[in-house]
Amino acid sequence: MRVAYICGDPGIPVFGTKGASVHVQEIIRCWRALGAEVHVYATRIGRHVPPDLADLAVTHVPVPEAPRGDGPAGSGEHRRERAARREQAQKEATRLIAEQVIAAGADAVYERYSLFSSALAEVTEALGVPGILEVNAPLIDEQRTHRDLIDERSAYAALDRQVAAATRTACVSAPVADWVLSTVRRSPATEEAALRRRVLVAPNGVNVDRIRPSLDSQVLEAQVTDPASSAGSAGRAPVVVFVGTLKPWHGVEHLIAARGLARERWRLRIVGDGPQRAALQDQARAAGVEAEFTGAVVPAEIPGHLLDCAVAAAPYPSTAQSSDQYFSPLKIYEYCAAALPVVASRVGQVPEIIDDGATGVLVEPSDPAALAQAIDELVADPRRRRAMGRTARAMAVSERSWDRVLATVLEGTGLEPAGGRG
Repeated sequence: MRVAYICGDPGIPVFGTKGASVHVQEIIRCWRALGAEVHVYATRIGRHVPPDLADLAVTHVPVPEAPRGDGPAGSGEHRRERAARREQAQKEATRLIAEQVIAAGADAVYERYSLFSSALAEVTEALGVPGILEVNAPLIDEQRTHRDLIDERSAYAALDRQVAAATRTACVSAPVADWVLSTVRRSPATEEAALRRRVLVAPNGVNVDRIRPSLDSQVLEAQVTDPASSAGSAGRAPVVVFVGTLKPWHGVEHLIAARGLARERWRLRIVGDGPQRAALQDQARAAGVEAEFTGAVVPAEIPGHLLDCAVAAAPYPSTAQSSDQYFSPLKIYEYCAAALPVVASRVGQVPEIIDDGATGVLVEPSDPAALAQAIDELVADPRRRRAMGRTARAMAVSERSWDRVLATVLEGTGLEPAGGRG
């Protein structure tokens, strides 16, 4: 089976370092594991190609840089002119992608939803093949709120057309599915019940073969049968890790503040890069907190950065908008696969992933004192860490592997492998 994988979002490099890039790569791997011949069509490629995807067929259709507008540089008029031209360039790029897929042929199309793209609809209509639309965020709302959205009508029309054409629309969380169902326009021929049957929730997953149990969990497991096995690790402060882009909505400043309040001895590792890095480093220095900042890390290196850790953190801040809490945190699934107990904020979808007291500890958001206390208690109690980590790993393996995610998405579409999910 020939599968055309489309990513028309110029903010997501197929071979990049961000979580979205991991998602793209893992879905491609799962298709290939099913025996599919995958051809990727994308507006941004990236340069961190993993060895197992080096032979992947990739067609690059870039979105040209928007030319300068006519208004004074820095003015609202200038910004909106550039945004309008950027939107037009994005529409044109995804139109060209659709043309190339149609010319090359495909037996199925899988598209990661991007603003203004109607590529899946064009391909499925031209070739008469099934299509899967993956929706990871309410992009129209995000663009309108946080950036500039000029041609709003086209953005809505593209989403309407894509969802109408898709055999299945897979949404990363229930809030995203609700957004799709409440946003798309119903055609006279589309019944509400029929639309709901085609839209499902498929949270993120994790590659449980790539991410293995941490050394801390292995040492603790060994202590059950051989208490003397811990002798070599005595004296080393446990490592508490955060993985992610350093942006405000990840709340890393609260984790640094928590380290300053901690009573137990533990080291802090922050894996990732982003616009907040300099400010976070300044915060750590001012507070006398020793924190390791690794910078941007390619997906293949993430397992190594988790391997020597003892506790993982997801310190999401509080938000006044419940509609902002639509995410399905990739990092939390990776923490669980590494058999790490997770200390996370009680926001959004997190309580549906972390079983409080079983696979981790939930704390109130934007509360460094609560974060410090929860981490301190785990650092001081290795047996509790081991029990939580073991349960977290078992959950990741049995419920959240990427192949299981794709199997759930494909079920009932005619594209699922023979024999079902197994």
